[in-house]
Amino acid sequence: MAPTKTVKNVDVAILDRQYRIACPDEERESLMAAVDYLDKKMREIKDSGKIAGTDRIAVMAALNITHELLAAKTGAGFDIGEYKRRMTAMNTLLDEALASQEKLF
Repeated sequence: MAPTKTVKNVDVAILDRQYRIACPDEERESLMAAVDYLDKKMREIKDSGKIAGTDRIAVMAALNITHELLAAKTGAGFDIGEYKRRMTAMNTLLDEALASQEKLF
C-alpha cells in the first residue's frame, strides 16, 4: 500500500495578490520556486507598461514561460517529473488568478 501524501494549504503572493494553494509537503519547495518565478515574470510584464490587467499579464507570463520551456534543450539532466509538477502548480495559480478576475465583472 502506497503511503498517503500529506497535503497542506500554502499561502503565496503573486503580483501582490494572496492565494491559498493545496500542496503536498514534498512539493512545497518546487511550488515556492514556481511562485517566485511566475511573480518575477508577471512583474516584468507589468513594469513594461504595455499590458494592463492581471488576467492579461498572467496569460502573457504563461506564454513567455512556455516559450522558454519549449526553447530549452532537454538534455540528459531533464527531469520530466519536476517539469510536470511545476506546470501543474503554474496552471493552478493561473486558474486562481483568472477566476478571481472573473468575479470582478
